[in-house]
Amino acid sequence: MSRTEQLRALSEAHSAHNYHPLPIVVAEAEGAWLTDVEGRRYLDMLAAYSAVNFGHRNPRLTEAARRQLDRVTLVSRAFDHDQFGPFTTELAELCGKDMVLPMNSGAEAVESALKTARKWGYEVKGVPAGQANIITFEGNFHGRTTTIVSFSTDAEAKDSYGPYTPGFRTVPYGDAAALRAAMDDDTVGVLVEPIQGEAGVNVPPSGFLRTVRELCTEFGALMMADEIQSGLGRTGTTFAVEHEGVVPDVYILGKALGGGIMPVSAVVADADVLGVFKPGQHGSTFGGNPLACAIGREVIAMLRTGEFQERSRELGAHMHRRLGALPADLVREVRGRGLWAGVELPGRARPVSERLMELGVLAKETHETTLRLAPPLTISRADLDWALDQLEIALKG
Repeated sequence: MSRTEQLRALSEAHSAHNYHPLPIVVAEAEGAWLTDVEGRRYLDMLAAYSAVNFGHRNPRLTEAARRQLDRVTLVSRAFDHDQFGPFTTELAELCGKDMVLPMNSGAEAVESALKTARKWGYEVKGVPAGQANIITFEGNFHGRTTTIVSFSTDAEAKDSYGPYTPGFRTVPYGDAAALRAAMDDDTVGVLVEPIQGEAGVNVPPSGFLRTVRELCTEFGALMMADEIQSGLGRTGTTFAVEHEGVVPDVYILGKALGGGIMPVSAVVADADVLGVFKPGQHGSTFGGNPLACAIGREVIAMLRTGEFQERSRELGAHMHRRLGALPADLVREVRGRGLWAGVELPGRARPVSERLMELGVLAKETHETTLRLAPPLTISRADLDWALDQLEIALKG
């Protein structure tokens, strides 16, 4: 039995089967490349669902982590530490907002945003107790907690986890008329992914996000942009909402904010929104810990240069041109922005993922017929072209 087979057997025997990974066991990684336990190299075209936007073991980020590891890693929020104030200040400035609520995982950040909207709705907007509603969209993916799956339309994510949390209204993604019809005086927030990642990298119709912004203003509700996958350079701008010139009331961030080193997430908004929290009303032992803040600060510094956004724009345009030129009998549709694409296939995407792996490229399917591509923003054009060459071979079977 090979080393890969041994380790996979251990995983199968002793871990819950809540994932269906490709049959590879990674041992090392650098930049856009992964090496398995047998020594074979693979080009990473997934980047941990955008958590590794800046490449594996990015030298600036690993050095920031090492420096902090030699100082202090956790004090809880019982005390301040010297990275916390600078991190919250710098992230607020990046978003053009006043305040930051640091958490850990993306799902935690979404849960925190939902709590924020409800608390703001009752204490600031004046919604009657217990009547607040939040609008979400079909095809959404915001995490896997009980409350979040309560408004999921994906049976695999939702089924058998009831009873579900009330207070949500779900409408078709991209349907402005349906959104308007669902909103009322008790609507406290609209939770939207500027591009739906898990649903297949779905880009809404042009102008839809502007309409969401306008309706939230009209009804006095918070526009909450889940930029956990789409943000921090992935689509060619710092935030995907920028493609429509939209500024949400609340940014929900995660994944790449931790530099691919540890989970770091945050809710970012102005003081009239996040100011509703008082001591003891919400918290996290690890949220905003010194190590997370040190890494996050370096991520913010890297984004300030605009280098990664520009790489995503230029390489993304090249990637989409090449994908769009693939024969119609191999690819039905290509969706996305920047270095992010959902390639809709005429058949199942899993076999294509497996063939790609055999060719030395790692990508992953979603919803049966969509192949997702989201390489690190640091990928070279030559490596990207090689990966796309392998994709064409894999599609031809």
